Amino acid sequence: MSVLDYDVKTIDGDMVNLTQYTGKVLLIVNTASKCGFTPQYEGLEELYRKYKDKGFEILGFPCNQFKSQEPGDTKEIKEFCRLTYGVSFPMFAKIEVNGDNTDPFYQELKKTAPGVLGTKAIKWNFTKFLISRDGEKVTRYAPATTPESLEEDIIALIEE
Repeated sequence: MSVLDYDVKTIDGDMVNLTQYTGKVLLIVNTASKCGFTPQYEGLEELYRKYKDKGFEILGFPCNQFKSQEPGDTKEIKEFCRLTYGVSFPMFAKIEVNGDNTDPFYQELKKTAPGVLGTKAIKWNFTKFLISRDGEKVTRYAPATTPESLEEDIIALIEE
């Protein structure tokens, strides 16, 4: 099974299959609006606007599992992202990325691209997964890794 063979719920409540993103370079990020890393939304949006016409997508997955830093409902999250950071990349419904209720998509991401020393758990908000166009190459980045520092890796996958 590919990391893209999953159905997920958009922030507007619609179910979509991630295979619709086959052929695109994807950056998957678990997000939160009250986190020290929240300003990364600005860098993410900048990358998205710069490369979206070259086959690049960012998919944001809000998560409230880390010190309750994403307490809002879907409407509040969507409004915060749009008004505060001008987010135009696709956002999805709030999910769990660790524990018994981990979203199946995130289970697959963590299995495909484990963290340091093979750990599977997501350590914090804004953990990032960069996925190649065919869904086969998945690279995991720590929360402190800034969106700007991913630009070379994104370009390399776009140009593959």
